[in-house]
Amino acid sequence: MGLKFELGWIDYAIMLIYFIFVLGIGWALKKYMKSASAFLEAGRSMPAWVAGLAFISTNLGALEVMGMTGSGAKYGMLTTHFYWIGAIPAMIFLALFMMPFYYGSKARSVPEYLKLRYDEKTRGLNAILFAVMTILASGISMYALALLMETVLGWNFHLSLMLSAVIVLGYTYLGGLSSAIYNEVLQFFIIVIGLLPIVFLSLKQVGGWSGLEHSLAPIVSAKGYAADTFTTTWKYTGAAKSNPLGVEWYGIAAGLGFVLSFGYWCTNFLIVQRAMAAESINAARKTPLIGAIPKMFIPFLIIVPGIVALVLMNDPTTGFSIMVDGKANYDLTIIMLLKQYLPTGVLGLGITALLASFMSGMAGNVSAFNTVWTYDIYQSYIRPATGNKDADDKHYLKVGRLATIFGVVVSIAAAYLAGLFGNIMDFLQTIFSMINAPLFAVIFLGMFWKRTTGHAAFTGLLAGFLVALLHHGLTVPEGATTLVKGGWIGVVHTYPVEMAQNFWTAIFAFTTSASLTVILSLITKKIKSDDELIGLVYSMTPRSKVIVKEWYNRPVVLASIVGIICVILSIIFW
Repeated sequence: MGLKFELGWIDYAIMLIYFIFVLGIGWALKKYMKSASAFLEAGRSMPAWVAGLAFISTNLGALEVMGMTGSGAKYGMLTTHFYWIGAIPAMIFLALFMMPFYYGSKARSVPEYLKLRYDEKTRGLNAILFAVMTILASGISMYALALLMETVLGWNFHLSLMLSAVIVLGYTYLGGLSSAIYNEVLQFFIIVIGLLPIVFLSLKQVGGWSGLEHSLAPIVSAKGYAADTFTTTWKYTGAAKSNPLGVEWYGIAAGLGFVLSFGYWCTNFLIVQRAMAAESINAARKTPLIGAIPKMFIPFLIIVPGIVALVLMNDPTTGFSIMVDGKANYDLTIIMLLKQYLPTGVLGLGITALLASFMSGMAGNVSAFNTVWTYDIYQSYIRPATGNKDADDKHYLKVGRLATIFGVVVSIAAAYLAGLFGNIMDFLQTIFSMINAPLFAVIFLGMFWKRTTGHAAFTGLLAGFLVALLHHGLTVPEGATTLVKGGWIGVVHTYPVEMAQNFWTAIFAFTTSASLTVILSLITKKIKSDDELIGLVYSMTPRSKVIVKEWYNRPVVLASIVGIICVILSIIFW
């Protein structure tokens, strides 16, 4: 099966209409972008359901669609750990315990919360690390989008990269965070509608779920695993060598289920920003829970087709292949599935769904980057507010727009770096394990332990990041051919796969950061008074009761429903 698609005029028409629509949303919102607050914070006016769908759509970028489908073919149903234990518990915790502090503190970003809770230097360090992370993540989405356009349309990769950058820059520059959020809602529905046919058609070809299990058995056995390893989640996690993730159950639970998951969903400003744009504190708390409902079922949309792809790859009569230069390129899995199953017309819708997911990921990162750059770096260290509100607003609006351009330009460089990884999911997890894991330790301690000091938090955050770098520099995944995957200092340990290396990087970073922060807090002077910690620390903040008449609008009820569904799914696919 060749890589290039034969698209009809109707396929191109669908894509063109989509591009016009997303740019149109940016153009329509341009007239409301009269201040930095409107451009960078969406004026805190979003209804809960809009913020909730944007919350999940931001995450439904290249990482989800291209990376998770590839991971489905590579790791099977074990990939769902990134959803059920690797997302839902953290989303519930964010909604019930952390959002009241983020929203109630009036901070405009997570780094600004760190300033209020600790001090300026902790905020500065987090802002710089976060800015680097968002640029790299945006670059990954850009790489994925350019790869898609090169493969599908036969366009030059470099030209495709530039074109994707211009389109995302267009609507984000025009409409700011509001444009990004409304486009994310649109993109969510396009992604679901565009990819749903793949699920039904691929399962139909292999005889449904039971047919998939039957077809997988000899393939998985040949890899040295039990026959049902790729259709179960926890069953074979007793030993690292028993499953393709190469991680034991406690590594999954601690590394992914706690450190990486809570680090990403509870402290990543890219995600939290959508909830902070909600119209009220109750809406902000419901935002992660509304997003959690579709999140639990997305594995069936993208991971299951990835598992079917593994069956197709091993059946020469299907003609399905993701091989490039003799090596499997898992990033191509979803693209080749589209080509395998969708006819002209519907294919255009599927391609548009992929374009939407990649643009969502890019725009989300760029809009988070321009906020952190403008408020937490530029306003704090380069040009503080003068006291003239109107003049400051106009100035920071201009800076926010210039930061948007800068973020997109630097993302282009990051896109070339992403191409060095065989699986973009692995690359993203490498970044998250280094930056989010130590950050979660510092924020969690600061939010729930009033004794935590600024000096301890700064040192813990920096040490956690450096230990993560050190671990990456001294370890490699098996078969690594580039220093980007690790071992750039020397090799003292080899992990079976990249994912195992990422999980343990996160565990080392979190443990170092948490331990050091606790020890130093006990031996350094507490600077902030108890009064200054009201609204920032759980034990120091009076519980405010929000009366909500409708049961379905209460965060605790929604959280219970989400938790029960998640447990049921985990048991079914145990």
